[in-house]
Order: sequence, then C-alpha cells, then structure tokens
Amino acid sequence: MNYTQTLDWLYARLPMYQRVGAPAMRLGLDNIRALSGALGNPQTQFKSIHIAGTNGKGSSSHMLASVLQTAGYKVGLYTSPHLKDFRERIRINGVPIAKKQVVDFVAEHRDLFERDKYSFFELTVALAFKEFATEQVDIAVIEVGLGGRLDATNIISPELCLITSISKDHQQFLGDTLPEIAAEKAGIVKEGIPVVIGENPDEVVQVLTDKADDVGAPWRLAQEAHPLPTDLLGVYQKANVKGVMTAISLLKDFNVSQQQLEEGLLGVVKNTGLQGRWQVLSESPLTIADVAHNASGIEAVMAQLKALPQEKLHMVFGMVADKDFAALASYLPTTAAYYFCSPQVARAKAVATLAKEAAHCGLTGGAYATVQKAFRAAQQKADASDVIFVGGSVFTVAEVL
Repeated sequence: MNYTQTLDWLYARLPMYQRVGAPAMRLGLDNIRALSGALGNPQTQFKSIHIAGTNGKGSSSHMLASVLQTAGYKVGLYTSPHLKDFRERIRINGVPIAKKQVVDFVAEHRDLFERDKYSFFELTVALAFKEFATEQVDIAVIEVGLGGRLDATNIISPELCLITSISKDHQQFLGDTLPEIAAEKAGIVKEGIPVVIGENPDEVVQVLTDKADDVGAPWRLAQEAHPLPTDLLGVYQKANVKGVMTAISLLKDFNVSQQQLEEGLLGVVKNTGLQGRWQVLSESPLTIADVAHNASGIEAVMAQLKALPQEKLHMVFGMVADKDFAALASYLPTTAAYYFCSPQVARAKAVATLAKEAAHCGLTGGAYATVQKAFRAAQQKADASDVIFVGGSVFTVAEVL
C-alpha cells in the first residue's frame, strides 16, 4: 500500500474519535500496554514530558518542543488531532515523520493490527513511541488525547507533567463537574515526578494538588511566573507561557539558557509548524482562524476578537454534533454576520441544526453546505475594514487552511 492507501486502511479499520466520536473511544490502558509490549516497549527508551488539560495543552506542547529544540536537543512531539495531514501528530525537531515510516509501520505489523482490534488513537500513539525510540530523541513532548488517567499516552514515565487549564468538555467521558474532570486529568500524576499546575479555579487546583500530595509528586503553580513574549498571538497564550516557563525551570538534566527560552517562545510556529491558534490568514480584510471549540476556549477567543478595530465581524462557524451550542452561545457576538457550515466529517453537526440552534440564541446568518462555501461567502461580503473569523471546530479551521 502507498501512503494514501495506508491512511484509508487505518481510517476504515480503526475508528478515529475525531471523525466519528464516541464509537471510537476505548478508554483504558490494557490495549496500549499489549500493543507496546509487542513492539518492544518503545516508551521506555526515551525521556518525555506529559501534558494534559482541557485548553492549552496543544499550544503548550509546541512551545515546550520549540524551547528544547532551540536549546539544541533532538525533540519528539506527539499531539492530536491533526489539521491537514496525519503526520502532523508525530514530529521530530518540528519535521513530520516521513510517509514511508507510516507505510512501513502498518505493513510490518498489519497482521497484529488485524488480529487485535486496536483503536486509531492507540495505533497512532504506538507509532509515535516507536519512532521516538528508533530516532533516539533526547526527549519527547507527549500531549494527552482525552482525559489523562485512561488515555493511551499514560503508559510513559515522564520527567515532568504539566496540567494546563481545565474546563468542561467531553463530559460524557470525564464527568459533569470540574472536580470530576480534574480528577481524570490528574491521572497522569505519578509518584516522585514533578507536576506543574496551570492557572485554574481553586476547586480544580485543590483536586490536582491533593492528587500530587497523595502520590508524593512535588508540584508547583504556574501562576507565579511572569510570562515572556511568544509568536503565538492569542492573548490566552499568556497563561500557557507561564506553565511552559515553570516546566522548563523544573526540568532536570536539560540545560536551557534564558536566551534559548526567549528565542524558543518566539519561534514556535517556525520550529514546530503549529497552526490554528489565533492564526492570521489575511490582513485585508483581517482574517483569523482559531480551533477553540468549548465554552472557555470560545470565551477567551471572543474577548480578543471583540477588542479588534472593525466595521463588521463575519463569523464562519461550524461545529461537531456532540458539542452543545447553547453552552457557548452567550460568548458569541450578536451583532456579527454568521456563515454557518458543516465540516466534512461524520461527527459534524448538520448545518440546518446549527442554524436553528443559533437562531434560538439570537444569532442569525446564512447556512452553507460546506465550509469552503461559507468562507467564500464571507470573503465576498466583507469589506477591507471588516474582520472575518473562522472557528467553532478543529475541522472547520482545517478545511479553510
């Protein structure tokens, strides 16, 4: 099989949560332990940093990788989901792994994958760990997929853990309250391994520090740091920078100078290829894309968006079906022109449903069959002094990019 055929095989045989939602979920570590064991337990062959949270864990992962690359280390980076190409999930010094590595991995172990029903995410994690071990990275930055305690990445024994901001998302898997969700995220905390706790409500901090104390993990609050500048333009990144800076300060056996820290934070996009975080797509009209997709993420992005000088705001907006529009509607501007759309994934919320839910919340606009049609309509109607925003889902942003 070539690369395209290999991906088709993966998507067909191994359900992908980002595409189909709950049917693809397989929470628990037994399968990934069995799979990693069959591959020689590659996760034991490199040092790592483990990052969990609701919002900010992807940006923080890329920032940490950028800083460590700038300091001269060979850095693996595992994140999810991808925006355009599957290989974005697995990078070494910012470069996605080769298509050949994906093809060869599946070809070599296809019998194993067909015999035992591993999820898409489990296989992707195993591939990342195998690549990082084979390439002998100095350290790998590993982002949790969902939750923490039962996430497939949670078989590593990292040098350090970072837990970013926690808010309500994926409640069907993680719990209905912030303390319940925090308890699942705290599942990455391990005995003797330092943990950095990002800015969070007191009730969340209490759960995280209690867990750290229970297992004997030294902890530090990131809010004490004074954030340095970064090339990531979202105002919300200041909190993430605090966590990254604190993590670097606690990381043993890795030397990072102040200059390297500053340069790494200013070179995240160049060094790691991060996209979709307050990404400016055009200057006239100013066009911004952001993957924020839950209430707290949308709240932060909208606050910055509303502060921009503009004649009119045009919102290209599409969601997935398992997200509650009403939960974030109060943060969306009622004066904006909306271009509702449905990304081309099985999980997508039907555009007619989205437009109806929006109307109930006092938000009106046109309904478009595809993201591209919605985006083109916004471009045609926007004047040079207007602002266009693309968001609501990772998939909406991906289709515009």
